[in-house]
Amino acid sequence: MTSQTTIDTAGSGDKALASPSDRPPASGLRGHPWFTLITVAVGVMMVALDGTIVAIANPAIQKDLGATFAQVQWITNGYFLALAVSLITAGKLGDRFGHRQTFLIGVVGFAAASGAIGLSDSIGLVVTFRVFQGLFGALLMPAALGLLRATFPAEKLNMAIGIWGMVIGASTAGGPILGGVLVQHVSWQSVFFINVPVGAIALVLGLVMLLDHRADNAPRSFDLLGIALLSGAMFCLVWALIKAPSWGWGDGKTWTFIAVSALGFGLFSFWETRVREPLVPLGLFRSVPLSAGVVLMVLMAIAFMGGLFFVTFYLQNVHGMDPVDAGLHLLPLTGMMIVGSPLAGAAITRLGPRIPLAGGMAATAIAMYGMSTLKADTGSALMSLWFALLGLGLAPVMVGATEVIVGNAPMELSGVAGGLQQAAMQIGGSLGTAVLGAVMASKVDSDLPGNWADAGLPKLTSAQLAQASEAVQVGVAPVAKGTPEAIAAKITGVAHDTFISGMSLASLVAAGVAAVAILVALLTKRGENADSGAGVGHI
Repeated sequence: MTSQTTIDTAGSGDKALASPSDRPPASGLRGHPWFTLITVAVGVMMVALDGTIVAIANPAIQKDLGATFAQVQWITNGYFLALAVSLITAGKLGDRFGHRQTFLIGVVGFAAASGAIGLSDSIGLVVTFRVFQGLFGALLMPAALGLLRATFPAEKLNMAIGIWGMVIGASTAGGPILGGVLVQHVSWQSVFFINVPVGAIALVLGLVMLLDHRADNAPRSFDLLGIALLSGAMFCLVWALIKAPSWGWGDGKTWTFIAVSALGFGLFSFWETRVREPLVPLGLFRSVPLSAGVVLMVLMAIAFMGGLFFVTFYLQNVHGMDPVDAGLHLLPLTGMMIVGSPLAGAAITRLGPRIPLAGGMAATAIAMYGMSTLKADTGSALMSLWFALLGLGLAPVMVGATEVIVGNAPMELSGVAGGLQQAAMQIGGSLGTAVLGAVMASKVDSDLPGNWADAGLPKLTSAQLAQASEAVQVGVAPVAKGTPEAIAAKITGVAHDTFISGMSLASLVAAGVAAVAILVALLTKRGENADSGAGVGHI
């Protein structure tokens, strides 16, 4: 399916030709493909960085604000939940009003919310403004993909997405390193304050460089009921998965929210077949490669984000590293994602997405299995091997799955496709943190009483055991002040061994998820609609 687009420079409404070779040259910097890529990369870097930079700051936030483990999880989950619920709607806004406008609004709002977090003095305010970060980030992310899709011709789109994926991958993996430096040498608040100048740079670049693109058959109305049904269904699903560890998987509240979510998705699907301009045309999912790309993003994010959540606690609380050392130990992961993303883009252009995607998920599965073997005394060399393999595996998936989703959608739905891609990743991240967190909590609750008794430690009351379990879930030894050194050493040994048993099981689950994703990757193929982009300018 192809479509022409309307290029709105100053309300002129001039139409760009559909053929890449017939496109008129860009006027100066505005609308030039590579300058567009640089601009959206700065904005996307800010959002991707914030997805993981908080992980390294979590222990400091927990200590400074007196937060519980569950509250710390909400710093991550609130952000992912807001993103996941609103991304598809935000993509639709971009299709309707223009991706340039939504990108700029997203940049300003995200930077402002970041500054507000840095000024917050309670965990409640931190979580609240993290939600606002997620909402504005939802405006920014699909708009970035929509701008790339509209600006680059088909023969260069995969390369552009490869570089875009490199920025996201490097920012995602580099978050703990930058976070470690800032937390150790400045404060945890600086982790958020840094977004303010970055946002200002993205805003100035966007005002100067970006050119608005509108498809001729872009949506002209809003599916308000569809927005409400989809947002409600996604909220109930993620809420149930986040709360299940505290409520219990057999609790009626958990299954009530899951049932309401299923009903919401069902009603949404029915409504989308009836409304004149649906929020998400269900015909999109007749494309098996597009559907496979969405599922692949979910599975990849479950394995990656869920695993990374525990690794930061492992490095800091079990190995006793400071934030900078913990971040530096993740440098192999960052480095391989930076190197691997453009290489993956080239390989996907040459071979198609199936082989690189399947190979990437295989490497991810092996890496997560390797991480399940980590012990309290594991050396840096072995840790680096598994982290590097994980980065090498994630790179082609970040690039290839994005191209599969966006390239298999028609131009007028590029924002929705970008929203689907990002929603899949954010839902996967939230699922990974919630589900693997439940695995960790269950394993710790199961093993801690026996390990405690086997070490000959004094028996704990139910309340003391629950408190100790919460500490052990983040790798902290529950040693009370004044505890004799010999007893403290025993408690520390039990806590670390129990934490590692939980992390190992969670890593094995993540490895299994990645293995399933190998099969999904085999259903993908190159985007059929990438040639409908309306790029302008010289490449």
